[in-house]
Amino acid sequence: MKSPLPIRNGVSASRQFLPTGHWRSILEYLEHAYPTVDTATWIDRMQRGEVLDEKGARIAPSDAYHAGSWLFYYRELQNEIVIPFEEHILTHDEHLVVIDKPHFLPVIPTGPYLHQTLLVRLKRKLQLEHLTPIHRLDRETAGVMLFSHNPESRGTYQSMFQKHAMKKVYEALAPTSTRHAFPFTYRSRIVAGEPFYRMKETDGDANSETHIEVLENRGEISLYLLRPKTGRQHQLRVHLAALGIPILNDRFYPELAHGEGDNFARPLKLLARSISFVDPYSGLARSFRSERVL
Repeated sequence: MKSPLPIRNGVSASRQFLPTGHWRSILEYLEHAYPTVDTATWIDRMQRGEVLDEKGARIAPSDAYHAGSWLFYYRELQNEIVIPFEEHILTHDEHLVVIDKPHFLPVIPTGPYLHQTLLVRLKRKLQLEHLTPIHRLDRETAGVMLFSHNPESRGTYQSMFQKHAMKKVYEALAPTSTRHAFPFTYRSRIVAGEPFYRMKETDGDANSETHIEVLENRGEISLYLLRPKTGRQHQLRVHLAALGIPILNDRFYPELAHGEGDNFARPLKLLARSISFVDPYSGLARSFRSERVL
């Protein structure tokens, strides 16, 4: 469904389906659905013409509630934290935009981040309406990130990740291991943990696999090369923590550091170094490599 609101300063309009309920007005529903947004803010947005239905008609504070319809509006944040690091464009062709992402920058709007996200920054910079990421990269992780801006070819590139046709290589700084002989492949079963944004290992058939090598020994710290065969959330962080060599500055693994905010001087020492693949349209081998250094 196409939004009746255009992209504004790199931000696409959000949409909200109106479920079955007994709210008397749309405003009353919005107060219920978004308790952290006060009534005056919704009224102000409506008066500015920034809350529309799927036909592009403006919503007024007194409009009756009708389940089954859609609303479109611009999400707004107050006092958003500025991420003081810049992304770099590695390539921009008719299908893809390839980015060298900095640490701390979220890929898409979420929680307290809106304008300070890679997607919004790029939409504002490149003016590409259909730009969207085609794989995941943690906010804390830096490195190579692929975006599609061509809806006709997007599914083809996305399927390559699902088929493991995209070869991803990571690097990490972690304590030097005296317990393991490298290179070797580590496998385990990873499932959702507590709190919801952490993962954990459990008994059962392995659903994650990472090949690990040592690139450079720096005394108590080593530079590791990681080749994930699977793409579980936080897989590399979980695997190295399980091996007793947690990635430097990891606030989630092996233990959660409660109450600590971002320390821009101590980024997670994990880098998506490169992505390589055979392009399905040109047939050429392509490889993109981060210019960042751990």
